[in-house]
Amino acid sequence: MENNDLLEEAKKYGFIQEQQVWLKSFMSYPARQVGEVKESEDDSMVYFAKRFEMFQDKVNNLLERIATSDNKGSFLMKVLHMKEQVASYDALGDFDKIYHTLSKAEEEINETIKQNREKNLNTKINLIQQAEALQDSIEWQETTDQLKELRTTWIKTGPVEKELTEEIEERFKAAVEVFFERKKNFFEDKKRMQNRAYERYKELIAKSVALQNSDDWEGTTAKLKDLQNQWKEVGGTLPRKVTTKFWTDFRRAHNHFFDRLKNKINKEKAESREQYYEVNYEKKKALVSEAEQLLQKSNLGEAIRRAKELQAEWKKAGPVHPSVSDNIWERFIKACDKIFEMSSLEHYIRKRQQASGEKQSETDGLHARINALKDFIKSDKQELEVLESNLGKLSDAPANDAFRNMLNGKIRNFNRKINTKQELIELFNSQLSTISK
Repeated sequence: MENNDLLEEAKKYGFIQEQQVWLKSFMSYPARQVGEVKESEDDSMVYFAKRFEMFQDKVNNLLERIATSDNKGSFLMKVLHMKEQVASYDALGDFDKIYHTLSKAEEEINETIKQNREKNLNTKINLIQQAEALQDSIEWQETTDQLKELRTTWIKTGPVEKELTEEIEERFKAAVEVFFERKKNFFEDKKRMQNRAYERYKELIAKSVALQNSDDWEGTTAKLKDLQNQWKEVGGTLPRKVTTKFWTDFRRAHNHFFDRLKNKINKEKAESREQYYEVNYEKKKALVSEAEQLLQKSNLGEAIRRAKELQAEWKKAGPVHPSVSDNIWERFIKACDKIFEMSSLEHYIRKRQQASGEKQSETDGLHARINALKDFIKSDKQELEVLESNLGKLSDAPANDAFRNMLNGKIRNFNRKINTKQELIELFNSQLSTISK
């Protein structure tokens, strides 16, 4: 603006009195002195008009920055500061217009702040609800990571209304602290349990080592088995490396004793075995002969009872020579198995007949028994496959010896059961052939 124009503009809003430059009253502000006449009255008026232009430029620059900013709320204090300057800035111009312009900017900023705080409140309430939903979790690491993310989001989220700030801060903090307090207590309890388990394992190992060279064979056997049961009940979670070492030390002491016991028993057997092998063999042959005749009894219940008695007698009969041991045992157990398999089969057939209410002919009954045995064999073979698969996956570690022996025993039992059922099928097929002739 040219000086002449500035002079005219200055005269609208100011005047000279006693060599002093005055700003006219506006709004609720009274007239006030803004400076003195230095050279001429007109030059002084122009000077203060130019000062107003400078102030106007500052205001316009601020409004432009507000318009292009995403964070308008950060400019609120600058706007308020400039509004304060309206009452004290030494210049001549339309301060009324600037004041109202700044007031409008203030209102818009306040409205934006209000909207943002409502949005922030909704965000923080959602974060609180997520934190409260996680406070009872037992997924310690996963939940810790989730709560850390929620806390980071909380910090990045802007403020809410002052009267709500403390309430929601406390609610969020409480939810987070509930989880971390539970987590702290859990791991403290876990640590205490680990310490108890550690000391308990060491105690059981020490007791086992103290017994490993004992000659009280029967008493020590009972004590060591009791220690094994106590070992299973220790519980607690220790590092794998520690538990592996403890278990190795524990088993070494037990194996040492039982190896000694085994050597003692073998020595005693070697000294007396030959003296009664033949006697025991005759006893067992008699038991086998009777067991093989049990299927001919008309009363299956009586046959089962007698088979159990024969098994008890077998245990008392003593060992036989290794050259005949397996053969005589296989004959005996197979004869007993036939009785028990026949019992299970008859129970199954009886239940099916009761369910159907139909009376079968002798031929139909034999066919039903054959089909049932085939189904049983199929089921046994499935179980056998699972056992053989588990055995194949088992490592050669000494710690697995007991489990490996148990699996081998079950596999042998299933093979024997399958063979027994197949022999019963052959028996029923033979009966069918006799009927059809």
